[in-house]
Amino acid sequence: MGIGPEITEYSDCRICPRECGADRNAGSYGYCMSGVLPRIAQYSPHRWEEPPISGTKGSGTVFFSGCNLKCVYCQNMEITRMETGLQVDVEGLIAIFLELGRTCHNINLVTSAHFLPTVARAITEAKEQGLSVPIVYNTSSYEKQSAIRALRGLVDIYLPDIKYHSSRLGKVLSNAPDYFDVASAAVKEMLEQVGHLETDDEGIAKKGLLIRHLVIPGEIEDSFRILEWIRENMGKYAHLSIMSQYTPEYVKDKGSPYARRITPQEYEAVLNKAVDLGLCNVFAQDMSSSSTYYVPDFDQLRR
Repeated sequence: MGIGPEITEYSDCRICPRECGADRNAGSYGYCMSGVLPRIAQYSPHRWEEPPISGTKGSGTVFFSGCNLKCVYCQNMEITRMETGLQVDVEGLIAIFLELGRTCHNINLVTSAHFLPTVARAITEAKEQGLSVPIVYNTSSYEKQSAIRALRGLVDIYLPDIKYHSSRLGKVLSNAPDYFDVASAAVKEMLEQVGHLETDDEGIAKKGLLIRHLVIPGEIEDSFRILEWIRENMGKYAHLSIMSQYTPEYVKDKGSPYARRITPQEYEAVLNKAVDLGLCNVFAQDMSSSSTYYVPDFDQLRR
C-alpha cells in the first residue's frame, strides 16, 4: 500500500471549518488527529441504525478514526482521539466498499469528513467498478458548504446530526461556538442535493436526507429551537431521528451537568414538541439505547 499521488487539499489543510492549516502531506496531523491515509477503526454490517438505513441486511458501515469535533460525550471516544485502526489508501477503501456492497443495503461512511478528497475519489472509482448500493454520508455536519457541494452526485443519502442551536453548547461540548451556523448551512445544501428521504417498497432508503438530533441532558429548550428550525427550513415532511442514546460514561468531569443520562421526561418532551410542530416523519429510540452496549467494539476491525 502506498500513499499515492499527493492530494493538494491536505497541504495547509482547510478542508473543515477548523482551518487548522496542517501540512498533512508532510506528516503533520490536523485538529482531527489525522494524516493523509484514512484509518478505518471498523467496517461491518451494522443493524442499529434507523430502520430505512439498516433494513434487514444491515448498513455497510465504515468507521473512520479521527474527528474535527471531539464532543466531550462522544460515544466513539476510542477512535476520535487516538490513532486506532487500519490505514488504507484509495484502493483499500474501494475494496472495503465493494465487499460491504455485496451483502448490505448501503455503504455508510461514519465521520469521514477529514478524509473527504480521498473518500470522494474512492466512491467515484468504486462506482466505476460496479458498486451499485446507495452511499450514506453519516456526519456531525460540522462541514463547509463547499465540502458538501463536492459530494454532489456521489452521495445518495445524507445522515447528518444537528447537535446544538446554542453557541454556548457548541463551545462547551464541542469547542465549536459556530456549530449551528456551520451545520445548518451544510444541511440546507444536503437537502438541496437529495431532497427528502425516499424509500423503496420494502421501506429501505434509496435517496434523501434523514436528520439526527441527540437530546442533551438539561437542554431540551435547545432541542426545541432545533426542531423549530427544521420545521421552518426543511418543512413538515422532513425526516428526523430524535435520539435518546446520550452516554455520559465518557464525560471526564463527573460533576458536570452533562455527566448524566437524559430522563424519560426530557425525551418525551422533545418528542411531544416534534408532534406539536406537525413534523410528520419522526423516528424515536427506546431509552435503553443510552448504553455502551450499543457502542461498537473497535478492538475488532471486522466482525
